[in-house]
Amino acid sequence: MFTPRRRAFTLIELLVVIAIIAVLIGLLLPAVQKVRETASRLKCQNNLKQIGLAMHNFHGRQETFPDGFTSGAPSVNAKGTGPGWGWASQLLPELEQANVANTITFSLDITNSANAAARVRSLPVFLCPSDSPTTLKFTVANSAGTALCEVGFANYVGVGGTFEVTGFPDSGNGVLYRNSRVRIGAITDGTSNTLMVGERTFKKSPQTTWVGAVTNSVNPPTNPSYDIEGPPTLCLTNTGKAADGRVPNNPMDHVEDTNSNHSQGVNFLLCDGSVRAIQNTIKPTIWEALGTRAGGEVINGDY
Repeated sequence: MFTPRRRAFTLIELLVVIAIIAVLIGLLLPAVQKVRETASRLKCQNNLKQIGLAMHNFHGRQETFPDGFTSGAPSVNAKGTGPGWGWASQLLPELEQANVANTITFSLDITNSANAAARVRSLPVFLCPSDSPTTLKFTVANSAGTALCEVGFANYVGVGGTFEVTGFPDSGNGVLYRNSRVRIGAITDGTSNTLMVGERTFKKSPQTTWVGAVTNSVNPPTNPSYDIEGPPTLCLTNTGKAADGRVPNNPMDHVEDTNSNHSQGVNFLLCDGSVRAIQNTIKPTIWEALGTRAGGEVINGDY
């Protein structure tokens, strides 16, 4: 009786099939990554929209936006004496985080042991899903290298205006700076033409926190050729002057600047509650103008 032989795959055929599968995976992977990044970008934008809504709810109750951070000081632009709580911590009740806010004693310094549990919390609304921090909390130290406390990491910082927030914490011409309490009516450039909050990544700005400006702390540079920055840079940024060229995602690696992992640019919340991405191709003059609340500049909406 004749029994037909079953033909098996040869080694060459098997290798060809494997190669085809590998090519298909290689073609699919970028598409999957693109879809994943799109979802992360939209989640980041949604975080900022939630923050914008919280800002306006806060304004509705208090008739001002929150302080960039709250701190005493012996004179204008002098070193802060605390407590240091920042704009994001003041928004907690508006972001359905009242339980966290209730564990904070805002009259006491961030570094006070009574606030130890609250200050290290990791809150998703302040985290961009496109970033990959190696830790969700970090230790802040003073200029002598002595550890002060741990705080929770965040990806979003308030925009103080043109001037360096380390050296000029009270001279902000933006919306969020030390003891700012800016009203909507004071934003005469228009709420749709004024930045409020922007992004930072862990890689370029590893010491960014929702907690605030930790009293007596320093923010070490990632570029060793730069000087250390002060407490305000933990929760705030500034645009710099147009001549500085410190646009979003610039290559200068200042820890206080804005930066992002999104290919579409750095996401920003504007004072009208809208969110948009800004590329580093923006004209520096427009970038500086967007940071001021009452500069009187004329801004082309296409940037």
